[in-house]
Amino acid sequence: MTDFNNIKADATERMDKTIEMLRGDFGGLRAGRAHASLLDNIMVEAYGSPTPIAQVGTISVPDARTLSVSVWDRGLAKAVEKALRESDLGLNPVSDGQLIRIPIPPLSEERRKELVKVAGKYAEQTKIAIRNIRRDALDEIKKLKKDNLISEDDEKRYGNDVQKLTDDAIKKIDDMLNQKEKDILQV
Repeated sequence: MTDFNNIKADATERMDKTIEMLRGDFGGLRAGRAHASLLDNIMVEAYGSPTPIAQVGTISVPDARTLSVSVWDRGLAKAVEKALRESDLGLNPVSDGQLIRIPIPPLSEERRKELVKVAGKYAEQTKIAIRNIRRDALDEIKKLKKDNLISEDDEKRYGNDVQKLTDDAIKKIDDMLNQKEKDILQV
């Protein structure tokens, strides 16, 4: 029984972390106002490896419609500008040496729909991760059965427990997605 408790605890913890990552991804999708967390998921090609933008400069919010990134290493300014331009946030940065200004355009209806699609993509990737965690847990349960540590009835019951965890996690994801869609579409 303790083996299954470990499997269940591990699956629960991994699913919770996955949902927290989705919460962070959704935080990066804006709903009309400039916010520093908008740039959290942007990676800059710096010193030969992808680096979070917050590790190459200071992000500030001068006003409700503008973000700025003060790049610490002048040589990375172009890389930061490129990463911002290529992100799926639809930003058009303006470089002024080491300071990069990012005007946040008001969301058009078309852009709102694009952001809803991006949110849907994030949610779907998270659901796939949750299903992979479920598969790992079920594989471990099958291994317990194969090693004759649990009965067939236990295997079935534990499998149902893992499925219930999965269903709960998927429901949380759907609820988060619905809330984010409302936030984005609200004018």
